[in-house]
Amino acid sequence: MTEVIFYVFAAILLFAGLRVVTAKNPVHAALYLVLSFFNGAALWMLMQAEFLAVSLIVVYVGAVMVLFLFVVMMLDINFEELRKGFWKYVPVAGTVAVVMAVEMALILSHRAAQIEGAGLVDHPAGYNNAKVLGQLIYTEYFLPFQLAAVLLLVGMIAAIALTLRKRKNTKYINPANQIQVKRNDRVKIVSMPAEERPSVEAPKADDGQA
Repeated sequence: MTEVIFYVFAAILLFAGLRVVTAKNPVHAALYLVLSFFNGAALWMLMQAEFLAVSLIVVYVGAVMVLFLFVVMMLDINFEELRKGFWKYVPVAGTVAVVMAVEMALILSHRAAQIEGAGLVDHPAGYNNAKVLGQLIYTEYFLPFQLAAVLLLVGMIAAIALTLRKRKNTKYINPANQIQVKRNDRVKIVSMPAEERPSVEAPKADDGQA
């Protein structure tokens, strides 16, 4: 039954991945990508990698895809121009995809032939994938984990610094100067004498004289 579920999720994942690159509507392509992420997470769950499955849902579906949809809806991008000549490169892309699939199959089959009893491991009761992963990260792989965190921090700071550069054509107001402004500096009350309304004389009656 596990193999049947695996092939079902794998087939849906391949279909969703194909629709991501063939859908004309970018929002539909993004939704198909979300579907592919969900099926990938289901495959991780079948492999008893619960932490990776949850991370895939939270990080990619919950953050990356929301940002992608926001960019697609806010920017006026002409996707028809971007997709011109798409079908012209399909044979080359299909050939490369087939070669990569054959290479991965050969590598996995060669690796499985070397390992006795290759496949899913039956873990004992009470096994926690997230706990084991945490123990490995903070013991054996502590230094690489910290280096990766530092690299991500540097990348985040660099992205923020690029957005904070001064531009010549933008209008900037210092909030501190706005707070220090008082009413008398902006509003001036002027006392002016009231003006009399001009009186309008009633028209004289025409007595018929030239």
